[in-house]
Parts: sequence; structure tokens; C-alpha cells
Amino acid sequence: MDYPYLTANQPGIGGKIKVAPEDFIVEEIPLYPASGQGQHVYLEIEKREISTFAAVKAIADALHIPRRNIGYAGLKDAFAVSRQTFSISNVKEQAVQALDLPKINILSIKRHRNKLKTGHLAGNKFTIKVREVSAEALPQAQAILAQLHQYGAPNYFGEQRFGQRNNTHRLGEALIRHDYDMFVAEYLGRPQPHEWPDLQAARHLVDKGRWAEALQKWPSQLSDEKRVLAEIAKNGLSDPTIHRALNKKLKGFFVSSYQSFLFNRLLAQRLPTLTQLQQGDVAYIHGKGAAFLVEDPAVEQPRADAFEISPTGPLFGPKMLAAQGLPGEQEQAILHEQGLTPDDFDIRGVKIRGARRPYRLKIKNPGIWWDAGIVISFDLEPGNYATTVLAEIMKPSAE
Repeated sequence: MDYPYLTANQPGIGGKIKVAPEDFIVEEIPLYPASGQGQHVYLEIEKREISTFAAVKAIADALHIPRRNIGYAGLKDAFAVSRQTFSISNVKEQAVQALDLPKINILSIKRHRNKLKTGHLAGNKFTIKVREVSAEALPQAQAILAQLHQYGAPNYFGEQRFGQRNNTHRLGEALIRHDYDMFVAEYLGRPQPHEWPDLQAARHLVDKGRWAEALQKWPSQLSDEKRVLAEIAKNGLSDPTIHRALNKKLKGFFVSSYQSFLFNRLLAQRLPTLTQLQQGDVAYIHGKGAAFLVEDPAVEQPRADAFEISPTGPLFGPKMLAAQGLPGEQEQAILHEQGLTPDDFDIRGVKIRGARRPYRLKIKNPGIWWDAGIVISFDLEPGNYATTVLAEIMKPSAE
């Protein structure tokens, strides 16, 4: 990520994170406790070096159930130690208890009456170690963290949002534009240097339109991609082929990544006035999740100064509450630049309504200390990225 920093007046400490999985620990803060009764089994796990999507697939395959039977409140980093809960429907507790999966350790099993869905969280607690820094950098890190705690940090979507190939936003854009040549090129073709040789070879064949040969070489681990490739090899590249082969969650994730990309661009523009409300802003009420149109910034600014409310940016969609005034003009300008309207984000099979996201995030319970590196801990609300906080403290692109 290469976005401007809110704390650009303070030099970063540099260093590295995620040298080892234990350097990045994230633990879900549940929105409610499991009641002990209900049709859903709540499985709390600790996972290492495995993504949420991969964990869901592994659990579903082991239990011989569809992945749609498994719910979760949020996505967690792959290269990390993550503690999160999954809800599993139509399964016996004994079968879940018997799971023995690599990189996944069962912490608890309980029952509850509802399925977990995205956002069913009070927040996430992070404990992150920054290595290759000296203890002398601790006061500087403390000063930056204190500034972010007081004023908030830019609520950028982190690089994880855009995938290992840094292209999930382009996949979402391709779906929105019904540009399936672009989608296939980004999803199945265009090999990248970090990918293993067999996968690179298969992607080269995709780039040449040799679908059947690419399918023979395609790694079985990448089952979602392989299913799309198999459909193309059988039925040809078309709108129905892509939508039939892609599951709903993946389509939604790709479109939301494109929403995130546009949000980040608008946030970068807004950074100089991040804490100041403007006429026509849509303000977010922290703690309630509600939003309202700002008619008189002078009246509402004291609430922003107290961190009760914050200006928001758009996650474009047909039902989104649009900003007015200058903020609204900036939102319309980026859509015009892309040649799109909010209705274009509502694609087949996925209910994309649109939403507002606060431009700044609130850091709760901050802590910082030295332990063979600078260790930083804090709690964030759901949907906030710890890496955006770390970027302000480390400023890697400023080195």
C-alpha cells in the first residue's frame, strides 16, 4: 500500500512485522456469548498460517458438508496466529470434536441458536511484534500511538483485502463491468514471480486460451479457480459460465474489494481534514453504527472532537446514503472517472446494497512495550485493519 500518512510529521520506526506467525496475534472479541443451546455448533479455533477461507474449506471437507453451512464473523490474516469462531449447522458435536486438521487447534465447542455472519463481532484484539528495531525507537513509537489514539487512524482497507496477487479489486471491477476476458486474465492467467512453477505454467496456458491443457496442470489446492477453469473448458467463456462457476461469497468478496479500492482513494484525498466535518458529510456514530447527513458542521464538530462521530466515505451501491456538498462532489467525481453509477455494483447473485464507512478508526486499550522487539497491542472495531495502524508507526514506504 502506498497511501499518505496521517502522522507524516513524525518519522517512522521502520522494522519488520510477521517475521514469524507468533509475531502477529489476533483474537476475536465476541459480540455475544454462545448460549449452550441451538442448532448451530460454535467452534472456537486457533489457526496458524492459514486463511479463513482455507480453514472453512478444510473444516467443511473433513465434515463432508457444504461450505455454506459454516458461518464466521470476519476474515483473519493467513500468516498469523488467529483465534476465531465458526458456526456450523446440521452437524453433530461429536463430529466436530473429532476434527484433527493441520494448522488448526480446537479451543472450545458450544451451541447457539443463530449462524455467525460477517460483523457479528464486538471487535478484534491485536498483539503485534515489530522486529529489527532498537529499544531506542520505543519513545517514538509511543508518541505516534498516542497521537493515533487521540485523533484516530486513517481507516484504510489493508493490503490483505486485495489478496496475495494484489488484484481482488480488479476482479471485482471486471465483474461489475461484465468484462470476463479481464476477469479470467486476472483470476486464472498472468502468472506472478512468487507463485510456484506448476501454477505459473498453468497460468501461461490460460493466457494463450489453451483451457483444457491449463486444467490438466492446474493445482488441486486452488479448487475455486479450478472449478471456474473447468466450466470454461467445458462450456466456453461467457457470462453464464462465470456466474455459474463462482460461488456467491467469492463474488461478493471481489466486488467489496473494488469498493474498498475506491474508498481508499477517497480517504487519501480527505486525509488533511480527517477530523473535521464538512457540509454535506455523512457522519458515522461510533458505538451505534448509525449514520446521518451533516447539515451544520459547526454544531456537530464538538461531537467529532470527542470522537463520538466521524466523517465517512462510500462503499458504493444502489442503496447507499450519498454525501452532499463538496464530499458528495468528490464521490461523484471518482464514479464519473470510472464510468460507473452506484447501480452498477449490484451484480447477479450478490446483494450489494452499498454502505458508509468511517474515514478514521478508533484505537482502544493501546499498549506498547519492549520484548526483543517493540510489541504493540490494541483493540479495533470489526472491519478495521491493524496493518494500517502499524503502517503509521513504521512508515515502511518512507524508508
